[in-house]
Amino acid sequence: MTRLNMREMQENQSGIVTAVRVGGELGRRIRDMGLVPGTTIKIQGRAPLNDPVALRVKGFTLTLRNNEADHIEVEVE
Repeated sequence: MTRLNMREMQENQSGIVTAVRVGGELGRRIRDMGLVPGTTIKIQGRAPLNDPVALRVKGFTLTLRNNEADHIEVEVE
């Protein structure tokens, strides 16, 4: 298993969130969206300039900007 930032994941790649490496308001907002350690995610797609990224989390689609995805560590196979 490899750990990387969510921003580095490829389209249709799945992984498990291992850490949210930011505090304050942004960290709370990311966790409030359901991106907490142990959550399974799948990258659905990216906008033409690779920002934002769309992902599936707990049965819904969520979009994040790359500067937000940089703070989320994911374990992938």
